[in-house]
Amino acid sequence: MMVSLKREREAEVDDDDSEDGVVAKIGRGRVAEDRRSRHCPYLDTINRSVLDFDFEKLCSISLSHINVYACLICGKYFQGRGLKSHAYTHSVQFTHHVFLNLHTLKFYCLPDNYEIIDSSLEDITYVLKPTFTKQHIAGLDKQGKLYRAYDGTTYLPGIVGLNNIKANDYANVVLQAFSNVPPLRNYFLEEENYRGIRRPPGDIMFLLVQRFGELMRKLWNPRNFKAHVSPHEMLQAVVLCSKKNFQITKQGDAVDFMTWFLNALHGALGGTKKKPSIITKAFQGSMRIFSKKLPHPDLPPEEKEALLVTEEYQEQMSESTFLFLTLDLPTAPLYKDEKEQLIIPQVPLFNILGKFTGSTEKEYKTYKENFLKRFQLTKLPPYLIFCIKRFTKNNFFVEKNPTIVNFPITNVDLREYLTEEAQVTEKNTTYDLVANVVHDGKPTEGAYRIHVLHHVG
Repeated sequence: MMVSLKREREAEVDDDDSEDGVVAKIGRGRVAEDRRSRHCPYLDTINRSVLDFDFEKLCSISLSHINVYACLICGKYFQGRGLKSHAYTHSVQFTHHVFLNLHTLKFYCLPDNYEIIDSSLEDITYVLKPTFTKQHIAGLDKQGKLYRAYDGTTYLPGIVGLNNIKANDYANVVLQAFSNVPPLRNYFLEEENYRGIRRPPGDIMFLLVQRFGELMRKLWNPRNFKAHVSPHEMLQAVVLCSKKNFQITKQGDAVDFMTWFLNALHGALGGTKKKPSIITKAFQGSMRIFSKKLPHPDLPPEEKEALLVTEEYQEQMSESTFLFLTLDLPTAPLYKDEKEQLIIPQVPLFNILGKFTGSTEKEYKTYKENFLKRFQLTKLPPYLIFCIKRFTKNNFFVEKNPTIVNFPITNVDLREYLTEEAQVTEKNTTYDLVANVVHDGKPTEGAYRIHVLHHVG
């Protein structure tokens, strides 16, 4: 349906889908393209160095998400393009003429209000919304070619920095690590994989899926304008979906965030205990847990002996799935050498993996009861996450165990931690390191950083 140019300019905020100013009637049912569309004289005023599409798409004046346009000269966002709209006013006041509709990806010249059609603008739309073909995705790990960003810096796609907005490094390292897990990355690079998932009305959790996909595509974009990405929109979704349990302005725990994020993504993708998702396909393994209840330590010896022969105090076996394995560090001794310097203890990875041999017992205390537990793996996932427990909390403070864990970077074989049956059925039991998250500094004041595997051709 066509409306006149006059009527459109009387509207304060126009309809994005209107083609007014772009075409003109030349007879019944026939339209002609505005000849200015392919010969806009203002294209050389575009300043790509100020363009940043990593932030929330809302008008800088009205704070509305509706009909938002980016000024390609100063990089600011404005609402509408009709007469009296914020974008229109900005174009007249500052003589900035080229705008991009952040939803339809169409370019317009204001205040003349005609669509600009020019192939030289494709790099801008690609930065706003990168897309990946199956062929491109399949070749991501086969080459280590450096790309040059518009600002002149060189970078490897996938190995780019995530901005620390204030205190969000605890989330950044987790997002970076997951962006380098190939099946997870490949799934989210192709939006068609999850676009058709149906969620209940009012369900906001799917926003996490959409934002994570967008962030993944920006991190792996070979045509970026800069060699870093802001996770602003992703983290806003985290704050909203976690009901502010995880925030941008307050430091959090990376393991707590990872646990919540994995389970939230699994649920948002339609996964359940019985129905798998890309999360469980990549990370879920299983184990046997042998648990034995212990009598209260204050009971007389004869009462303890009597309880130990009852059914309640016999060892019980259960099967459980996991998305990551928690490894316990030995208590750090505070030895000092002759120079009065603290010696930081070291332990091999396989020492703390002994927890899963099926014979190592450890006492676990709850508020009311104590249990003796041992663990043995029954299934290994394609990608295995270890969480080394460094922080212990009590009523007064958080303490950090500084013990250094020495581990091989390649060929970590976990076959001996599987049950005998699983050792027969599991073909691949060795792992290579993909990413390593570390915490520097004091427990409450420190910061997280990440090491990521660089793929080379």
